[in-house]
Amino acid sequence: MQYMLLIYTDEQAWASLAEDERNAIVGEYFALTDELRAHGAFVAGAPLQPTTTASAVRVREGEQLVTDGPFAETKEQLGGYFLVDVETDDEAVGWAAKIPAARWGTVEVRPVLPVGAEAVTA
Repeated sequence: MQYMLLIYTDEQAWASLAEDERNAIVGEYFALTDELRAHGAFVAGAPLQPTTTASAVRVREGEQLVTDGPFAETKEQLGGYFLVDVETDDEAVGWAAKIPAARWGTVEVRPVLPVGAEAVTA
């Protein structure tokens, strides 16, 4: 089963780290990615650009509304993700706990709802 491991951190805290600290953490992410691949669990993963580069899109009464930045002010922002394919919820949680940001942010573990070619559309 596939799980999204959604990584939430404080962008300002990340930006305030020294470059060598950020590089060390990025190295941990590369090592985790290698470990996921070695276990056959890695499907995809990537960091996201800062929320200052984001747009929020809404359609209300047929009108498209686009605003800058994230939808809501929060203490933590979605900063990246891993998509993993594992057997159990516990295994997904175990991988989430290995994500470096779990030490200072939040990693949300969410099963992906399978939608195959045979899925019925409403």
